[in-house]
Amino acid sequence: MNVPFDITIPDRLRPAVDALLTRSEAIFASLIIIFGGFLLSVLLGRIAIRPWRRYLSKQAMMVLRKGIAYGIFVIVVMMVLQEFEVKLTAILGAAGILGIAIGFAAQTSLSNIISGIFLLCEKPFQVGDVIQVGGERGVVESIDMLSLTLRTFDNLSIRLPNETLVKGQLTNITRHPIRRYDIKLSVGFKEDPERIIEVIRDIADENSHVLVEPDPLVAFTGFGESGLEFTLGVWHEKNDFIEMRNSILSSIKKRFDAEGIEIPYPHRVVLTRNDSETNPNT
Repeated sequence: MNVPFDITIPDRLRPAVDALLTRSEAIFASLIIIFGGFLLSVLLGRIAIRPWRRYLSKQAMMVLRKGIAYGIFVIVVMMVLQEFEVKLTAILGAAGILGIAIGFAAQTSLSNIISGIFLLCEKPFQVGDVIQVGGERGVVESIDMLSLTLRTFDNLSIRLPNETLVKGQLTNITRHPIRRYDIKLSVGFKEDPERIIEVIRDIADENSHVLVEPDPLVAFTGFGESGLEFTLGVWHEKNDFIEMRNSILSSIKKRFDAEGIEIPYPHRVVLTRNDSETNPNT
């Protein structure tokens, strides 16, 4: 290809410029392929899978969208290599040998991928659910083929391998629309248990965030070190947890104060010893 105007090119850059001019058509075609692949990935990720939203969960949609993006990326890379006349058979052969070596070194990644497929089929949680895995609790932000991203309530991002979720204990806190919140109460030994049960039940019935059905649980659970022990279990909608907890704890404190019900605190008796009294030799 002839340059339409005179350009002084340093000798050390001439081979690179000649190669660039020789491959200009392949470079231009590759740029078009890359741009077209990007547009196709966006269109398929947003439009083509839109009708499936009513049938698939959020995590399934997320995995499907990423699978489409990865598939288009592989096709774009192969087309670009063909534009530069790269022999794909040799690359695939080398990739097969390399894949065997990588496979032995990537057993953990393969285990995470298989675990991710099990999680996708079993659906123990969805994006947006609050789960607890071990000592970590937070909102599920994304589910990938290798790991899950959890956002804690103090705004930390935690990456958990899928294998950990399958092997360990996982608690889905917001799976069901209603939950029960148990409150442990203790009153003085002088209080009448039947009166305490009646007061506690009135507190639960008067709270607007407590559900009427199922019926609140009020139980006299035993004798503690400092007083009589009771349990109040109230049912509530999962989105009303904070408001319900704050309001019912405040109501218990105000009602107990108004009724003159004592909330005991631990008592400790400390005995001091005078060594001169216990030691006859002094």
